[in-house]
Amino acid sequence: MNKKEVGLFSGSFNPIHVGHLMMANYVCEFTRLEEVWFVVTPHNPLKESGELLDDELRLQMVRLALEDYERIYVSDVEFHLPRPSYTIDTVTKLRHAHPDKNFTLIIGEDNWTFFNRWKAYQLLIDTVPILIYPRLGETVTIPEQYRDTIQLVDAPIVEVSSTFIRRSIREKRNMRAFVPAKVYDFIEQNGLYR
Repeated sequence: MNKKEVGLFSGSFNPIHVGHLMMANYVCEFTRLEEVWFVVTPHNPLKESGELLDDELRLQMVRLALEDYERIYVSDVEFHLPRPSYTIDTVTKLRHAHPDKNFTLIIGEDNWTFFNRWKAYQLLIDTVPILIYPRLGETVTIPEQYRDTIQLVDAPIVEVSSTFIRRSIREKRNMRAFVPAKVYDFIEQNGLYR
């Protein structure tokens, strides 16, 4: 039986935006990955949680954003793990729960620059392949010994950030083009990021 190739894209998605969707869409269409799972993270241990919206609100926004995609899904697996959540624990849990899938970790180039600060980063490298998504102004160096399992994706660079979107919404700017329509309506209806 051939195992399905699934990319895991973790993030706070605070909020999810078109850049996230373009990246997921790209790897589904132009790499060996057949699906991408957006893993909504309750709290990234390497980030401040100050502006983080409630977990359920962020999960709801990702669900709304992905309704029209056939090969891109949302996962709340980290909501059921001890906090803070660590990627190695997420990968371990998903591999046990889904033995019919081969998982690949998808990370941004900015995350690769401090990957050695991740919990059990060497075990992660040994456990799952990693796809690195390019970011403007970052330079990726993949050590020779990892080049079979860690790859840089040759994809269009989209410079949109959730921080920029939150700040702009606070400044009462219209950010409809940067966020999926259903998500933008949800943000407006619920007065989020004001």
